[in-house]
Amino acid sequence: MDINGFLAGILTGINSVVNNYGWSIVVFTLLIKVVLLPFDYKSRKSMRRMSKLQPEIAKIQKKYANDKEKLNQKTSELYRKEKINPLSGCVPMLITFPILFAMFGAMRTIANTQMAQQVADLLTTNTQTNETWLWVKNLWMPDSPFATTLADLASLKQIPADIWQNVWQGLSAGQVDILKGMGLGLEQMQAAIADAAANKQTLAMGDLIFPVLQQNPTYLAESVKWAAMPELNLLITRLPIYAFNNGLFLLPILAAVTQFLMTATQPQPAAAAQGQAAGSGAFMKYFFPLFSLYICSSYTAGFSLYWVMSNIIAWAQGAVLNKIFEEQERKANQTTIGEGTVK
Repeated sequence: MDINGFLAGILTGINSVVNNYGWSIVVFTLLIKVVLLPFDYKSRKSMRRMSKLQPEIAKIQKKYANDKEKLNQKTSELYRKEKINPLSGCVPMLITFPILFAMFGAMRTIANTQMAQQVADLLTTNTQTNETWLWVKNLWMPDSPFATTLADLASLKQIPADIWQNVWQGLSAGQVDILKGMGLGLEQMQAAIADAAANKQTLAMGDLIFPVLQQNPTYLAESVKWAAMPELNLLITRLPIYAFNNGLFLLPILAAVTQFLMTATQPQPAAAAQGQAAGSGAFMKYFFPLFSLYICSSYTAGFSLYWVMSNIIAWAQGAVLNKIFEEQERKANQTTIGEGTVK
């Protein structure tokens, strides 16, 4: 089992106890953050020490601006004097990045599996059981008034073939027969995809399923209601506002806000070191919140919930760790002053 499957198994296990994927995601995110806390501590502590040295580094850069060899020598001497490894803050991050990417993969696997299961139930029983969480009606569709509780083509095309295959293989014999009668048996879909590939055409299982889904009585009844809804004209695009929408757009907004707030606990370059690095930091400070808003407005509410919780926990951890570092520095300064007085 790869790490994606391992983490997905943990989330599924939590859900077997909690019995709600929304709250399971909250518990899952908290658990992962606790596991990664030692790495976060080391990384933040190193970055904080580096930040404290920025005024001294800026002086060296100014003094030896025209002598690169001397600049590197004096900078290295400063690091040795302060017993700082400039790469020490990156090593913990390099360790946690694969885990973070695996978490994204695990969330995507769970979301795709649940959505494929909902589609299979809708096609075979004309009913869909949604996974709700607070104001969100279906956790596997975006938290947005511009999204419905039922899957659209874009959502179905995000589901890879192996997910469809795993879900279809777990269906009852009666459900399998119904899908075969619709031309949506695994062998039928795989044959259609192979035929399209032979003709140099791109075809995914979602492309085959969606036209049939649109003819489903439940889906068709909801579609009639959707068509009567007004649209929001944003000049560059038009967004339909559904009466039977899936959410209030709160999670995407919270994702952007918490992403912005999280930067408040990150060590920032000192005033003397302002320049290209500081300008890049300012750009990222605003880029990531906007990126978060975009991603969470178009992906599942479950993923958005994970993103928001991850940001909130990271912000809280950063605030607490900064207090701890400040207290450590205060005690160290008092000790230094006391030793100087004794001498």
